Amino acid sequence: MTGLYVQNLSYAYGAKQALRDVTFGVEPGQFCALLGPNGAGKSTLFSLLTRLFTTSQGRIEVAGYDMSRHPRAALARMGVVFQQPTLDLDLTVQRNLSYFAALHGLSGRDAEARISAALERLNMAERAGERARDLNGGHRRRLEIARCLIHDPAVLLLDEPTVGLDAAARRAITDHVHDLSREDGLTVLWATHLTDEISDRDQVVILHQGEVLKDAPCYEVTQGAPLQDVFLSLTGAPA
Repeated sequence: MTGLYVQNLSYAYGAKQALRDVTFGVEPGQFCALLGPNGAGKSTLFSLLTRLFTTSQGRIEVAGYDMSRHPRAALARMGVVFQQPTLDLDLTVQRNLSYFAALHGLSGRDAEARISAALERLNMAERAGERARDLNGGHRRRLEIARCLIHDPAVLLLDEPTVGLDAAARRAITDHVHDLSREDGLTVLWATHLTDEISDRDQVVILHQGEVLKDAPCYEVTQGAPLQDVFLSLTGAPA
């Protein structure tokens, strides 16, 4: 299996329960929106999925690998875009990608081919020689997504990737990642609190106070109502 599966996952910060028995699965080629207000537990879940945190309460499987038993293999099949930017702003686009490729043991023609392919997929090829510092916010995000594709992952995790971007840049990034799931068969988990980033046929996992309230295609969750209204009704989140 090349998807992402979470089963009975719990995590606490001392006496505070951040996640409680979280269970869901994302099939290969599916775009899944992890939708929740601030404080819902999205960042804690991403920290567990990327092994920044560990827990004995529950199970995570990435592309067929159990995270607790085979963490290196699981992480190797994953591409991650964190909420906070992680680019070296003084390096060019090409050098940022070459450095990341080297971290994965890729070099020479193989690395060059993968970098070129990743830039083409994100419409960034013409910016390969520009410094990351000189890119606008939307193009920096595209660069981070291109970077996480170089090692050919099966699963993409994106934690609030459009924070701070204008409406046009947000739409472009969202559309690009939807294309990656639909055309390239990548499994995508996209954490957000913005309902307009979610299309009708996306899977939606609504997380609130550490618990999964809904896990279904968006059209089943909404039943014809606006997703934002359903989300506010379920979570009491401010508009």
